[in-house]
Amino acid sequence: MERITRQGTAILEVISTAGRPLLSQEIFELSASKVPGIGIATVYRNIKSLLDRGDIQEVHLPGENPRYEISESDHEHHHHFQCYECEKVFDVHACPGDFSHLAPKGFKVLDHELTLYGSCFECQSNLTKK
Repeated sequence: MERITRQGTAILEVISTAGRPLLSQEIFELSASKVPGIGIATVYRNIKSLLDRGDIQEVHLPGENPRYEISESDHEHHHHFQCYECEKVFDVHACPGDFSHLAPKGFKVLDHELTLYGSCFECQSNLTKK
């Protein structure tokens, strides 16, 4: 088993404390404050290692680069909300449940992904201040 480095520990901590899925660039920027001099290649290498270990998982939204969050084994099935203004993605800790009734007759739903879109609290606050 591959040991986790100081950089890997910092990257895992950044992802787990963010409270939302992060882009690689966001992980790099937040990790740089914990590990001065960390390079983007190191971040990518550690993301791959953390994915391989199952510590983190990818969040895919159509037309977007992948984001990363703690694996679902560590937190429950959930969905996502993307802000149109800042483009940040946030966890939605609720699920409308079974979608079997939406599938064509004779089909079996095995899984689902749901993404909500709109304005996050911070962007709404900024709009009302203008």
